[in-house]
Amino acid sequence: MSLPNIFNKEVSEKVIQRIEQLKPSTQAKWGKMSVDQVLAHCNVSYELVYDNIHPKPNFFMGFILKTFVKNIVVSETPYKKSSQTAPEFIMKGDKNFEAEKTRLIEYIKKTQQLGETTFDNKVSNSFGKLTATEWSNLFYKHLDHHLNQFGV
Repeated sequence: MSLPNIFNKEVSEKVIQRIEQLKPSTQAKWGKMSVDQVLAHCNVSYELVYDNIHPKPNFFMGFILKTFVKNIVVSETPYKKSSQTAPEFIMKGDKNFEAEKTRLIEYIKKTQQLGETTFDNKVSNSFGKLTATEWSNLFYKHLDHHLNQFGV
């Protein structure tokens, strides 16, 4: 079964509607992060694409990511609850809920508007060249995992 295409306007709007249901008091069904931390955590996927604020992996780490992690991230197989995450995705301390939520929604809108053609064969710092479907799976699966974590 293929995952919904995040580049599809209706799909991205449904994801945004789910994000809009989150409140600062929303409790997780599993995991260690609070809702504000998860929003910041989800923003990292987009920061890696749009913002030059995270270092690129060195050759060895790039090899590990492409060889062992890439398929987990871009496949259609859902993440397991409380899966391990990369260091740059680990959030500590309180985050500004509204600011992180707004940022995430803007990233989703920007990605949808740029569309599949922008992302087809676009290079990921972590995984190398990805197809539009792999990018969509990467974005959608991660968002869906965490929205389910918070019951929306």
